[in-house]
Amino acid sequence: MIDIKVKKFIELTTQELYDILQLRSEVFVVEQNCVYQDIDGKDQKALHVVGFKNNTVVAYTRVFKPGDYFQYASIGRVVVSECERQHKYGYDIMNVSVDAIKTYYKETKIKISAQMYLKRFYNNLEFFEVGEEYLEDGIPHIGMLRS
Repeated sequence: MIDIKVKKFIELTTQELYDILQLRSEVFVVEQNCVYQDIDGKDQKALHVVGFKNNTVVAYTRVFKPGDYFQYASIGRVVVSECERQHKYGYDIMNVSVDAIKTYYKETKIKISAQMYLKRFYNNLEFFEVGEEYLEDGIPHIGMLRS
């Protein structure tokens, strides 16, 4: 079981921010072998949905209000530590992220840019494909919407 908290950027402790960036780097840069600019200047606008297990960050997303990233509210940087994936924490962190958008932004329409291999995972969370497949940082992605 993980403890999930929703925080504004300014509410994150220095240690939490470090742990979040470390997890994002471990998965998106090292594990996926993708060199890209993770620190993109958007974290300050986002709400941060952070999953803790034994005081360690093991899951994370960032969410945006409409217009800050896409036309609709959005969820990005969805990540679960490799050693914790068997617990299906991706579903927990995504469900809290959807709820955070409803609570903080009063929105139900959400757009994501999903890695193609996770399409079924997002379909299970009621996100459905829109548009054509595209490359983002060399990885196949697809736009997905939840209404």
